[in-house]
Amino acid sequence: MKPLLPGVEIEPSSPANAAVIWLHGLGANGHDFEPVVPELKLPTTLPVRFIFPHAPQLPVTINGGFMMSAWYDILEMELDRKVDLTQLRHSALQIQQLIDREIERGIDSRRIVVAGFSQGGAVGFEAALSYPKPLAGLLALSTYFATADSIDIHPANRQLPVQIFHGNSDDVVPEQLGRKSVTFLRKQGFTPGYQTFPMGHSVCLGEIQAISGWLQQVLA
Repeated sequence: MKPLLPGVEIEPSSPANAAVIWLHGLGANGHDFEPVVPELKLPTTLPVRFIFPHAPQLPVTINGGFMMSAWYDILEMELDRKVDLTQLRHSALQIQQLIDREIERGIDSRRIVVAGFSQGGAVGFEAALSYPKPLAGLLALSTYFATADSIDIHPANRQLPVQIFHGNSDDVVPEQLGRKSVTFLRKQGFTPGYQTFPMGHSVCLGEIQAISGWLQQVLA
């Protein structure tokens, strides 16, 4: 088995019975969403382990080949951005290895959530929907479904709860890409939640509160 991705882990005060694997965006690292955990204000009756993996260092074409933390290379920045799908799927497999580890640690697969922001969200779509055991949910933040045309959705996750949040003034990943993900998922038989917030390519307090409510719902 290949080495697992390094990252940040936050343990609950009592033994975890659920896990959230949360992927950061381009150029960030696993510490990026670490401060969100206390802001979620999850009840002590819901002991969740949070895992924030670090993406590897890759040369990114749209940034002049500069080495930076990235889940995959972005080749062109037009609306339907051209990305390195081989790298994206490799990253998705690495996230699935982290899911496997949580199951080995005693967490039921149906109590594992995959979450991702921006580039991390694109990997999240691929990792969660193609995973061969049923998961608790998929949280897609300010992101796009890069592999919609090629993903092999596993029957185990055909009923997966999906929640998509987006900023209505996002100038990095335009909101219409969030809506496009919703349209694709509905055509596939999913019933994704979709909500926008008055923000750009970021997170806000209202969104964090909504994430907390959704997590408590899917992990109830």
